Amino acid sequence: MSDVVSEHTSDPVTQGAPVIARLSFLDRFLPLWIILAMVAGIGLGRALPGLNTRLNAIQVTSGTSLPIFIGLLVMMYPVLAKVRYDQLGSVTRDRRMLVSSLVLNWVIGPAVMFTLAWLMLPDLPAYRTGLIIVGLARCIAMVLIWNDLSGGDREAAAVLVALNSLFQVVAFALLGYFYLNVLPGWLGLSTVGLHLSIWRIAETVAIFLGIPLLAGYLTREIGERTRGRDWYECELLPRLAPFALYGLLYTIVILFALQGHTITSHPADVARIALPLLAYFAIMWFGSFALGRAMGFPYERTATLAFTAAGNNFELAIAVAIGVFGVTSGEALAGVVGPLIEVPVLVGLVYVSLWARRHYYPAAMPASQEGSR
Repeated sequence: MSDVVSEHTSDPVTQGAPVIARLSFLDRFLPLWIILAMVAGIGLGRALPGLNTRLNAIQVTSGTSLPIFIGLLVMMYPVLAKVRYDQLGSVTRDRRMLVSSLVLNWVIGPAVMFTLAWLMLPDLPAYRTGLIIVGLARCIAMVLIWNDLSGGDREAAAVLVALNSLFQVVAFALLGYFYLNVLPGWLGLSTVGLHLSIWRIAETVAIFLGIPLLAGYLTREIGERTRGRDWYECELLPRLAPFALYGLLYTIVILFALQGHTITSHPADVARIALPLLAYFAIMWFGSFALGRAMGFPYERTATLAFTAAGNNFELAIAVAIGVFGVTSGEALAGVVGPLIEVPVLVGLVYVSLWARRHYYPAAMPASQEGSR
């Protein structure tokens, strides 16, 4: 995903513009691009029936074919180049905000997705596993778009995004093994056919998050030292950002080329994957917004808390699903459905957030909007 909000988003002159109009062109039509990539992939799969054999001709680390490996890294790198890693120094300024966000992201969020996946997909273990992986991949960049559009706290969002980026490297494999192997066993849930190694998850995360994380950090560090932050964020990032979308769409084309027959034979499966995702976004956003209000946070931080808790890093989820289970797996398909649902839903939640600001936080509204109200 492009993960870039045009600079005019923060301009007071355009703050009253419709949310959709304030999204970049690529982000505005992201669901359309994903649908077109799906259609193109299915068409490619029918035109080239031997595509899977050709793609797997060259295998790289984690058992992933070279074309997919490159696509996944291209998808992740711009996202992590956007993170302001130096903002981590301000984490201790608001301990309540920090603790609330960590609990929502790394305790509540995965538990909610685990519960919804088992309740709504008890007979579809591959898709269920894919959704659980999505729940573990906490949002690290796209949330900055929703946060800006809703008038959230930019500094707090930057801190939480940076923290989630680093936390994922350490926590993802442990939580993945816990929710996919350990917890189902404790609850007496069947995981027949699921053979998962914590080391395989850790290896995949280290490759598909660690490599682009290091590249993104070095890109920002070198870019800001040589040309300054203004040049980096206003000139370089807008050029890099679209490659995240290109990598995502490229990966979707390949995935659907290899899964086209399965998908066209079971179209209802996509709808079933979408239902727990919709429930997840609603539960996490409204629950987090209510928590922020109950704790007395100002609107800006309440909105930031809600969007950082509700968003997910689908790039990482897709990369892990492909790296661990393969590009033709149901787990990978579940990850792809994620951004197709997330974008329109979270755009809608931006409107809900702005409505809540008008009704519950009138003092937080810009003077021009308050006067017009």
